[in-house]
Amino acid sequence: MKKRHGRLFLAGMVLIGFLWMITGNTLPVSAMEAPDISAARAVLMEADTGRILFGKNEQEPAAMASTTKIMTALLTLEAAAQSDDVVEITQEMASVEGSSLGLQAGWKITLSNLVAGMLTVSGNDAAFSAAVHLAGSEAAFAERMNERAAEIGMTDTCFVTASGLDEGDHHSTALDMARLAAEVLENPAFLEIASQTSYPVSFVEPEKTVKLANHNKLLSRIDGCIGVKTGYTDKAGRCLVSAVERDGVRLICVTLDAPDDWNDHEALYEAAFASIQKVQLDDAAWPTTIPVVGAIQQTVELSWETPPQVSIFDQEKITYKIMGPSFVYAPIEKGQTLARVDWYVDGQYKGSIPLQAAQAVSMQPKEKTGWQKWLWLFGF
Repeated sequence: MKKRHGRLFLAGMVLIGFLWMITGNTLPVSAMEAPDISAARAVLMEADTGRILFGKNEQEPAAMASTTKIMTALLTLEAAAQSDDVVEITQEMASVEGSSLGLQAGWKITLSNLVAGMLTVSGNDAAFSAAVHLAGSEAAFAERMNERAAEIGMTDTCFVTASGLDEGDHHSTALDMARLAAEVLENPAFLEIASQTSYPVSFVEPEKTVKLANHNKLLSRIDGCIGVKTGYTDKAGRCLVSAVERDGVRLICVTLDAPDDWNDHEALYEAAFASIQKVQLDDAAWPTTIPVVGAIQQTVELSWETPPQVSIFDQEKITYKIMGPSFVYAPIEKGQTLARVDWYVDGQYKGSIPLQAAQAVSMQPKEKTGWQKWLWLFGF
């Protein structure tokens, strides 16, 4: 616990609406040095802020192959959270071309296990089966995909197929796919599957469980990789959406039409994480006391836990907004929260630190009336 002395808490503060902005650390390092990559289109984005760290034709529309299944998986998992239906596979579902979970007509499997088949071996049959079961047809499911895309802020994306097979105006951008990845990584069920190098898929009929290897090689090649999805068609080329999390920083990388996608992603992550530094939050200008009303003492000292180290990129500024009342009333308990410090990185809220009473403060005894003094004098 840290306690500082000697400065009065600024008078005139009010709890609601008061903002005392203090500029903190500025990281004196150069910007990220972007490597040469093979991808025709790429983006590297900080997941929680949407900040673009690197871009190359990131808003140029293009086919995105099986990375499409990220959206299909999201919608399927959201439906499964309400009711994890058992899907009976039809001949039409089993006959979808391309990469496959190996479904056969008459088999039965739950929606959540279909998602596992999409995200590991990129089963086109699994994606199509989920789409038809949930919406009646792939076209109707694509409408749901586009509605969800609009909610996420994917401004230049059109889904036509659930699997990513090229058809019509099926396209997206590297930036839109990064936005989608940021959304799905907030879904624990998705993250559980996408982050594993292999995952068990269970069937209701025939009753069996098979362990499938995830096609995403970055899970074993990059420290902290947590997903997300590979893709390939002749039209789209090699496509890859990935995410890496280290020391509380989550980055998302997307490459579309990248002949050397594994190395592209590794190079971009290496450059990005090399540009991050750990900085200690600076509490030198934080208030150390606050006026007290109704006590003998005029102020109460404030204390707080030692501020944490935080990760920031090149030239980012840390600022603080100190929120508190102009005074507090006695009595006050030791450890009672009296104010707080909200801290931000380049205007993005990151967290709060409570400012607490360093000691208890009792109420000032009331002056005895003349009658009370007389009674006290005679022992009453």
